[in-house]
Amino acid sequence: MLGADLRFHACYALHVAGRVNELIAYCLLLIAHCLLPICLFIFTQIYALLKEIVIAIQSYFEAHRFILTHKLWKWIIIPGIIYALLFGASMYFFSKSATAVINYLTVSTGLGNWIQKFQNSWLGFFFTFAGIILWIILMLFYFSLFKYIWLIVGSPIFAYLSEKTESIIEGKEFPFNFKQLTKDCWRGTKLALRNTIWQTVYLVGLLLLSLVPVFGWITPLIALFTECYYYGFSMIDYSCERHKLPASKSIGYISHHRGLAIGNGLVFYTMHAILFVGWVFAPAYAVVAATLSLYKVNPE
Repeated sequence: MLGADLRFHACYALHVAGRVNELIAYCLLLIAHCLLPICLFIFTQIYALLKEIVIAIQSYFEAHRFILTHKLWKWIIIPGIIYALLFGASMYFFSKSATAVINYLTVSTGLGNWIQKFQNSWLGFFFTFAGIILWIILMLFYFSLFKYIWLIVGSPIFAYLSEKTESIIEGKEFPFNFKQLTKDCWRGTKLALRNTIWQTVYLVGLLLLSLVPVFGWITPLIALFTECYYYGFSMIDYSCERHKLPASKSIGYISHHRGLAIGNGLVFYTMHAILFVGWVFAPAYAVVAATLSLYKVNPE
């Protein structure tokens, strides 16, 4: 009798174990079924983003050949030199003010004296590194303000250079219309102000995050890509406004092709590593490259 009970319980235990395994297998299958489309969607989005970033980077090399071939230097050199001089002077004073802001915060809050107590510890290192990150974020913030002022002031030149690039590609001339140019400049100014507000909101959030040890270390990278996106946004919008896209549709279009904007801005900022020479050519090359890149994603 005892043997029969043991056999019964053993069989029942195996049956229950089998049901549990079936249930686990079913749950795993269900999870895989739900996650697969999500993973596939994320993969396609990342692939499309990286593909467009590569297109935007390649467009700068094409822009260089395009400018050489069609002798567009007169629209690049003089505005570029003005930009380079203003940029160099602005970043000098910006760096001084960023350092002053950090010093003021550490002294007025008493944080500096408190950090010195942990100077030889990991905690002191984390706070010192956080100060460096904060300085970088502030510099990017200042750079973004300078960038938008330059975009507003230089919008007639940028709009014309983008139009000239497209007219050469299409083999047709766009008739000059001062009223339309004024309207386009006003539209560009409004979009620049709109982007300034949104980017400021993001950068203020990143400034707060940069104060958090370890987690704040990635904020300069996030801030850089945000900067790249919004600068490339402005470069691409010159083509959108020429094709009579309303601002709302232009925003949606560029958001759909954010890889082009990020890639365009990324090379623009990279060119600033080449002192003065890179500063001179960066803005105009960005306009021409943005115009050329659109023909790769929309060849028609």
